Amino acid sequence: MIKYLTLVVLFTFLGCDSSGASPIVDPPITPPVTPPVTKLTDEELMDVVQKQTFAYFWNYAHVNSGMARERYFPNDPSFEANIVTTGGSGFGLMALVSGMSRGYITREQGTERLNKIAGFLATADRFHGAWSHWIDGNTGKVIPFGTFDNGGDLVETSFLVAGMITVREYLKNGTAAEKEVAQKYDILWKGVNWQWYTNNKNVLYWHWSPNYEWQKNFPIEGYNECLITYIMAASSTTHPINPIAYHEGWARSGAIVSAKTKYNIPLILKHNGAEEFGGPLFWSHYSYLGLDPNQLSDQYANYWDVNVNQTKIDYLYCVANPKKFKGYGNNYWGLTASYSRNDDGSIGYDAHMPSNDKGIISPTAAISSIVYTPTESKALMRNLYENFKKDTWGVAGFYDAHSQHYNWTAPRYLAIDQGPEVVMLENYRTGLLWQLFMDAPEVKQGLIALGFHSGKYGF
Repeated sequence: MIKYLTLVVLFTFLGCDSSGASPIVDPPITPPVTPPVTKLTDEELMDVVQKQTFAYFWNYAHVNSGMARERYFPNDPSFEANIVTTGGSGFGLMALVSGMSRGYITREQGTERLNKIAGFLATADRFHGAWSHWIDGNTGKVIPFGTFDNGGDLVETSFLVAGMITVREYLKNGTAAEKEVAQKYDILWKGVNWQWYTNNKNVLYWHWSPNYEWQKNFPIEGYNECLITYIMAASSTTHPINPIAYHEGWARSGAIVSAKTKYNIPLILKHNGAEEFGGPLFWSHYSYLGLDPNQLSDQYANYWDVNVNQTKIDYLYCVANPKKFKGYGNNYWGLTASYSRNDDGSIGYDAHMPSNDKGIISPTAAISSIVYTPTESKALMRNLYENFKKDTWGVAGFYDAHSQHYNWTAPRYLAIDQGPEVVMLENYRTGLLWQLFMDAPEVKQGLIALGFHSGKYGF
């Protein structure tokens, strides 16, 4: 990362008086008094981080569509400027609600932006109701995410739909303009044909392509970040799935349950490909931005315990620091998918987790976990802001990845990382997004159909 050094040179001017006496030296200029830096309170720190991160979805959104750009590089703003992201925009919808509620923007401004996004999504490419992972923000046409992946992406769509329901609940009793926007989102989410994506089997499939149909062949099985996909599919009032798809597909007929522990902490569920420590921390974020895990359980798990335990294991791993990476500890931790450092020092991308530790901390990992580990998450946030701000802080909050060990930063942003920070900070501070989403009657209906219970919400 290029660093700039400002060198201030002070010139001393010599002068003579009118009598021709020897030159005299002007008295040195007294340097300005710099008051001591006032340490932010926890509340002030959270607000600074939340508001600055919110800028990703407000100041740096795609101009034509209003959607969240997949990525934003402050030093190259035009890079992939037209690629907007479905899932990241779902997180962005919740972030906009948070920004409206806090007065970062007015309700009128927020409603106008939400209306623009709804209009764009209504005309964008859809595949049996589902949107693609990437969309061209100017044309609404699909941008292929990869081979066989040029059609519907059900997981990304479920993240988007969760945001839509949250917006609807926030606006539905507002002004005439707000009610109109709420109705638009209600129509949009009801157009998703979740049943189609079972391919007539007892499981949901991640992708369908108009060219390759089911060749991607990716059944959505737990445990990972995709719980919300089954909940949205069960909550649909137009194309719901049979609950058997959840139990046989997602829960693998009960094989999702794990008896393993790490640091004497139960994992509870079998994390796909990461059964010793658990997966990257975004697995405890994406599904739970609207879905409130407090006192939420089914026959397989208590989901508060699932998420708290995964986060604590990640934290304890970083504190133990078996690979001896510089800086790791109780105020510098958090492993999740983000930009990463390649062996040659260039910027790549990786799913960081204890079983794939590259010495890279992703600020979103700890910050978005604040609902589970508030003390530990605030410690990371304060450490970065007070001690590494020069390297880690930018126009839309903390950059995506940092390493003390390599003295390295990825000065870039990703929608799917910035969004959970805003949303989980809001949920920690007020519970707003959880309350809105869980108040939706369809969500309650879907959870009950799948066998969930919530002590907090009374079902």
